[in-house]
Amino acid sequence: MKNLLNIILFCCFILGLNLNAKESYSMNFDKETKGLIRKFLVYKNPSWVGKVVNKESKEYFFVSPKSMLEFYFNPQKWPDANIKTQDEIKELIVTDYSTLKAIDAKKAYYVYGSNKISPAGDDLPAFKTYEEAEKFAKNNNGKRVLSFKELKNSLIQLLNGRI
Repeated sequence: MKNLLNIILFCCFILGLNLNAKESYSMNFDKETKGLIRKFLVYKNPSWVGKVVNKESKEYFFVSPKSMLEFYFNPQKWPDANIKTQDEIKELIVTDYSTLKAIDAKKAYYVYGSNKISPAGDDLPAFKTYEEAEKFAKNNNGKRVLSFKELKNSLIQLLNGRI
């Protein structure tokens, strides 16, 4: 019985290590790094930076979540990135607006309609938790908190003034 308990604890420990490993992301840009779409230097606005990593582990930076999502929904528009479909994207990473930590974009929450403007204009500040996003929305006239699954290309077009 004691051996069984030790085996179960060991398995839980190993699973816990694997889960934590996937939660570690980085934004390793320097003062020369420019956003793929708007060509601005990303270091000047670190709270807005987004990053896409392709299957070959090549990184592409963006000046904001909106710019990153513009690429995500239409990667073929930027052939230099060598990504034709969303399936060729290994990781989507955004910066948590309040903590400046890199987080998984697909698990993040985004605030639509706030009074905070990124270098790309009206944008979607990203947060690790729904609660932080909601708090930000209340303090900055945000209209709605959205999960990644709720983000659509039409919203990005609206934010870019194309609708």
